[in-house]
Amino acid sequence: MDAILPEEAKALDENAGFLGIKMLQLMENAGRGVVERTSQLLSLKGKDAVVLSYTGNKGGDGFVIARHLSSLGTRVLLLLLAKPNQIATEEAKTNFEIASKLRSSIRICVAQTPSDLALFKEEISSADLVVDAMLGTGSKGPLREPMKTAVELANVSRGIRVAVDVPTGINPATGEVLGSAFRADLTVTHHRAKVGILSEAAKPYCGKIEVISIGIPPEAELYCGPGDLRMVMGRRGVYSHKGENGRVLVIGGSSRYAGAPSLAGIAALKVGADLVTIAVPSSIVGEVRSYSPDLIVVPLPSDEMLSANSVPQLKREIAAADTVVMGMGLGIDKGTASAVKAICMHLVEIGKPSVIDADALKALGGDRDALSLRGCIITPHAGEFLALTGERLAADREDGWQERLPAVRAWASKLKCTVLLKSRYDIITDGVSFKVKTIGNAGLAVGGTGDVLAGIAGAVLCRGAGPYRSAVAASFLNSYAGDVLEAEMGQHFTAKDLSDAMPRALRSLRL
Repeated sequence: MDAILPEEAKALDENAGFLGIKMLQLMENAGRGVVERTSQLLSLKGKDAVVLSYTGNKGGDGFVIARHLSSLGTRVLLLLLAKPNQIATEEAKTNFEIASKLRSSIRICVAQTPSDLALFKEEISSADLVVDAMLGTGSKGPLREPMKTAVELANVSRGIRVAVDVPTGINPATGEVLGSAFRADLTVTHHRAKVGILSEAAKPYCGKIEVISIGIPPEAELYCGPGDLRMVMGRRGVYSHKGENGRVLVIGGSSRYAGAPSLAGIAALKVGADLVTIAVPSSIVGEVRSYSPDLIVVPLPSDEMLSANSVPQLKREIAAADTVVMGMGLGIDKGTASAVKAICMHLVEIGKPSVIDADALKALGGDRDALSLRGCIITPHAGEFLALTGERLAADREDGWQERLPAVRAWASKLKCTVLLKSRYDIITDGVSFKVKTIGNAGLAVGGTGDVLAGIAGAVLCRGAGPYRSAVAASFLNSYAGDVLEAEMGQHFTAKDLSDAMPRALRSLRL
């Protein structure tokens, strides 16, 4: 059975919302689907059902289930294990308000404590159907009251027990039993089974597992969306300290291109890295420092362009960084290419999370047959992809990504890296999984936006999500910020404007 992690399920819900499919629709489909599957086990007309619900979206599913059960002639007792004003989401509140108006067919009672639940012990025990709509994919730690008592009462009921998505008390990611757990005869899970319910530990609690569609389209998985960003970009901890949210080292620049590494570094700061160090040839140190006092700028022994004599110092800087971003503005001098190869070999050897961009990719093209970039993100456009791999990609157009995908996946697999192919429709793949970025506008074609993207990817990598997820999130955020700018000022913006828009974009996404 195809399975999904809880955080991936949440991301799909949010991505579906970004496509215009509202959570209220998904909740309605989920609740109706549970009742439809339950009706295949039990004739519901004239039967007694107890729906145990709580404050989250799974509780909202329960409110929908109560309504659909009542429409089939079932006598429904809806037990809310909290005060109504504690219901956490707007969608759940909406469905509770609807259920509250159906006084003739749904009896709603609040049971906040074990003693409250004791009053309904006989009704739960004698019910023909008990539905678990308490805790879902966000549950962690041992069950607290009143859920613990509700689970214990439900487990001795003589009726059929049905769990919504994941039985309450089962860790949806691991299958660990959190002290007590609802013992279902049937678990109706949404879209795809959660990984935890397929584990051996969870098997006695899940009964028969059935997967239902709730209307999440394939595009919610195929296209990069805000859910992908949220998976890797949580809010800063209240007690976090300097450095805890990431130290990024940017290696780039030359006497001709001083702005490129600066754009990458500033973007990394704007996205949330705590410290950004930029290592550049000594001749441009003053110029790079002038871009922002927030950047730590380190002069290298190289004068105008990166060369081999800077490698020892760079290895020391790399050791102090969480992630490395390299390539923008380096130029294509032979000495630079030799230094780039040595640094890349070192990054791969020590397993340092890295983003390889621009001129660094051109430098690596001569060794493509023996090259490994294990664990890295590479961010080529079509020309840089050609220089690195020797393979010319199909022309970019609305559906052109489909023609490009096989080659990009093949090279990601060969190089053992994640490829973020920059284009109107970015392709992100680690050789197995892939996503496509479909948002963005023509203003993003201005010079420097690729440097901003590389800086974003470096900052996101600091969060520990891994190269593939980080690249997907960075691709989405870069273009989303571009769309924020287009709404504010049209398509007449610069890469610096794009970097400066990152906090506004993140705020609009509640991150």
